[in-house]
Amino acid sequence: MFAIIETGGKQYKVTDGDIIFVEKLDVNDGDEVVFDNVKALSIGDDYKVGAPTVEGAKVTANVLKNGKGKKIYVMKYKSKKNEKKKIGHRQPYTKLQIAKIEG
Repeated sequence: MFAIIETGGKQYKVTDGDIIFVEKLDVNDGDEVVFDNVKALSIGDDYKVGAPTVEGAKVTANVLKNGKGKKIYVMKYKSKKNEKKKIGHRQPYTKLQIAKIEG
C-alpha cells in the first residue's frame, strides 16, 4: 500500500511508517497532520489515479520535529570590481512519520 501526496509544491511517495522531510509546515512537535491532496493511491492490486486528486483519500502523519537543514554557502563575485560576498542559507523543514493511509 502506498500513496502519492503533494505538499510544499513537491510530490512524495509514502507508505505506512515512512519518515519524510517536507517543506516547513506551521505545526508544533507532536501534532497530527492530514494530507487531503492525494494524487494516487495503491491498495493491493487496486490502483487509483486522481484527476487531480483521489476523492475520499487522505494520509495522516505525526510531526516528529521542526528544524533546519545543513548550511550551504553561496558566493557572489564580480570580476575586476574587487566585489565579493559570501551568503549562507539553512532551509527549514518539518520531519513527519506517516501513520495511516485511508482511501
